[in-house]
Amino acid sequence: MQLTCIALGLDHRHIYGMTENMKKSGVECLGFWTLGNPETLGGYVKRFPNIPRFDRLEDALECGADLAMVSAIPADRANLTVKAMQHGMDVMSDKPGCTTLLQLDQIKAAVLKTGRIWSVNFSERFETPVSTRASELVAAGAIGKVVQTVGLGPHRLNRTTRPDWFFQRERYGGILTDIASHQIDQFLHYTGSDTAQITHAFTANYANPEDPYLQDFGEINLRSEQGTGYIRVDWFTPDALPTWGDGRLTILGTEGYLELRKYVDVGGSEGADHLILVNQSKSEKIDASNAGLPYFSRLAHDIEHRSETAMTQAYCFTVMELALLAQQMAEAE
Repeated sequence: MQLTCIALGLDHRHIYGMTENMKKSGVECLGFWTLGNPETLGGYVKRFPNIPRFDRLEDALECGADLAMVSAIPADRANLTVKAMQHGMDVMSDKPGCTTLLQLDQIKAAVLKTGRIWSVNFSERFETPVSTRASELVAAGAIGKVVQTVGLGPHRLNRTTRPDWFFQRERYGGILTDIASHQIDQFLHYTGSDTAQITHAFTANYANPEDPYLQDFGEINLRSEQGTGYIRVDWFTPDALPTWGDGRLTILGTEGYLELRKYVDVGGSEGADHLILVNQSKSEKIDASNAGLPYFSRLAHDIEHRSETAMTQAYCFTVMELALLAQQMAEAE
């Protein structure tokens, strides 16, 4: 069976990886639709010159594709998701998959009514081979029972290239809804938790008073029956760092720990996907760059076989719900 996909919205660069990795999984991209001409459009056309553009959203929705990849402005993703499902498509959304609890309820209702799959591409896990290798080591018991994760998600602001919606709270959804959904996903995944309790959530604008609706710092504490987690996200990456952010994850187990230096190893090895393993028998640094990205082929399998190998639907709902609840808690204080 030849699976096909389309892209709906090119407002975030994650659409590059989403498209590339689905193509590598054997899925044919029939075209893309986006509103206007976002800054990312030129890069998309350069990377994928053979993917045509749909002039009208209606034409994209009626093309008969199996999967819609949604990377529009965050506040618009839920509406496009529901429309795609109503036209018979499964959906892979960029994170955040939605920006309000009402939108999440609308997506849940659409999934229930149509039987379509809603999957959110948490790229800090799904697009980093080091996360794949960490999953294998945790499953093999290399560090014992996981009892805590510490997830750090620093990002570079890149103010001059940011569109207006990036600075509008109602459009981007808040820093915890947006960036921290990655780290919530990682906490649940590596601790093996079905859900969690948000015990603390905080946001601030420390360094950008001229943009009062931007949140440039956020943190979350959470716990489950399996363990606890701490999350810090921010827009403070210094210009001297050779990439957009020094994203890291520490996974603490009862018999050792893992540290994932996903994008850069400052003062250490070149490249990305560096994994540190320390347990009772070894202390080593592993090049995990060849560990693969199984999420995309698993999603293709799920589309064809109506299975849940990439992630369960309940899990996807839970991650986004926790991110939205954390955002709500932080802003209520």
